[in-house]
Amino acid sequence: MTGFGAASIADGPISARAEIRSVNHRHLQVKTRLPGDISHLEPEIEALVRKSLERGSVTVSIGLEREAGAALAGIDVGAAREYRRRLGELAAALELSSDVGLDTILALPGVIVSREAGGPNEREDALVRQCASRAIDALVAMRDAEGEALLDDLRKNTAAIAKIVARIEKRMPRVVKEHHAQLVKRLNELLGGKDARKHAGRAGVEPADLARELALLADRMDTSEEFTRLKSHLAQWDGLLARGAAVGRQLDFLVQELMREANTIGAKCNDAPTAHAVVELKTSIERLREQVQNVE
Repeated sequence: MTGFGAASIADGPISARAEIRSVNHRHLQVKTRLPGDISHLEPEIEALVRKSLERGSVTVSIGLEREAGAALAGIDVGAAREYRRRLGELAAALELSSDVGLDTILALPGVIVSREAGGPNEREDALVRQCASRAIDALVAMRDAEGEALLDDLRKNTAAIAKIVARIEKRMPRVVKEHHAQLVKRLNELLGGKDARKHAGRAGVEPADLARELALLADRMDTSEEFTRLKSHLAQWDGLLARGAAVGRQLDFLVQELMREANTIGAKCNDAPTAHAVVELKTSIERLREQVQNVE
């Protein structure tokens, strides 16, 4: 389901901004983009997303800014002393002057640390978590608003499908009778214009054979089971929409079953008006398939 959420939070000289975007996807995929100094929060941010969403391809982008002086440099005095001692020993061993300057020591790795461990770090992490939560809430709110409009559209489309199904079902008995009449008419033509039902035995075609052929034709064109399943699927559909929970995957499955039954009916009925109605039915079901991709 598509959506966007953003949030910004400032805490003194530190500020965070989070943006979350989601697009349609059958399952839930979460991609996080965090700066290196807060990358350790990626598992927590992903967990927050999965707690609120169940479908969609979600991208989370979070930035952290610090005003000048917000992250005052800390100096590891112990590391500086150790460097000074070892440099003095090295100078003595090489018989060189040991006048090591402060600039040299400060440039060595580990002497200057950007933040004090456990202080600003915890403060910034809490700010990032709060900002991400607000952005997720904004995304969910946008998706909920879109879902309300989508729900009305889904109900209208399923009502239209139910009408098409009723129209096809109403025509089916007539289609079977017309095919029976066509079969008898062809046989009459083969018998030279005689009534096939009265002269079947004398023409080498037993009446029982003709009756069996008509019965087989009726059986091949029997779509009662397909219509029963279609109605059942539509009833389940309405029930899922009324539930108001995460039902996207179940609706996706029902769309597949609706299309399966529509294809079977189309294959069984060699009738132009019915074929046109089946095309209309499949078009409406395909529209449902596209809409269901937006359902959580």
